[in-house]
Amino acid sequence: MREQGHEKEHRRGRPRSEAVERAILEAVVTLLEDGVPLGELSVERIARTAGVGKATIYRRWQGKEELFLDVLREIEPPEPELPGTSALDDLRVVLESMRRRGLAQRSSVLLHNVVVGMKSQPKLWAEYHRTVIDPRRAMTTDLIRRGVASGELRDDLSVELMHELLVGPMLMRTLHRPGAPLDEDLPDRIISAVLQGLRPRE
Repeated sequence: MREQGHEKEHRRGRPRSEAVERAILEAVVTLLEDGVPLGELSVERIARTAGVGKATIYRRWQGKEELFLDVLREIEPPEPELPGTSALDDLRVVLESMRRRGLAQRSSVLLHNVVVGMKSQPKLWAEYHRTVIDPRRAMTTDLIRRGVASGELRDDLSVELMHELLVGPMLMRTLHRPGAPLDEDLPDRIISAVLQGLRPRE
């Protein structure tokens, strides 16, 4: 990630001003909160709202897609800190983070509209997956591998399948069933159900 950040800094070509960047990011958020669809935001309008020139934006971002990704990272909940006590404990923290993201998206019209707008722009959606979703997925699969190595998880299933079994129910409730309950004990219930399986108890 540091290499990507270094490349980004080099591409922008001049020292960053935190105050100016903050004003630009907040301008995008303000416009979105005012109901302007993501696809209709123009650099001109963003610059006018931020009180800067268009050139100031282009010196920092190559285009709207890159700017929107930074905005989305800004408004999303932070990544969780993993306790590191065991793979299963860390997986619970990851699932709890997903649950909280689902709750945030349900309660935040802004976050919901940004995600919907982003999905309508394939290039932006693909870049979001590459820079945000894929690293999260890699982190979770690494935890599963750690669980296999420590004997917490069985070693005769593929990591991909175990990832889907653990993460799938949370994704279903947070993304595809907006009315489904996201109870506090959901991460524990998912892990317990996956570990015990669906076979009736004897």
